[in-house]
Amino acid sequence: VQLQASGGGLVQAGGSLRLSCAASGFTLTNYVMGWFRRAPGKEREFVASVTWSTDDTDYADSLKDRFTISRDSAQKKVYLQMNSLKPEDTAVYYCAAKFVLRAKMNYDYWGRGTQVTVSS
Repeated sequence: VQLQASGGGLVQAGGSLRLSCAASGFTLTNYVMGWFRRAPGKEREFVASVTWSTDDTDYADSLKDRFTISRDSAQKKVYLQMNSLKPEDTAVYYCAAKFVLRAKMNYDYWGRGTQVTVSS
């Protein structure tokens, strides 16, 4: 199983970034793909998820107005579009996957993170 996140970088406040996660080594239709983040000195937090088979999405309440998760079945990728970025969005962002029947935050696989830094 591999989850390869990319697309992070340095952006000014108010800007946008799109993160990508390439998934391989498992049957995506049985999984939920999620994005999490960990800011310096803080706990890891849930950002968004998408159920691959149904395209149902879920978001952290505080982020749903600015972030959008999507998937591309052909490319086996999941994306996180982040708009109106704020300095407090600075974090390492992680892509993860969990079997669809697992509890909401019980993820099976994790990728290496990609750093997002938002300057003020």
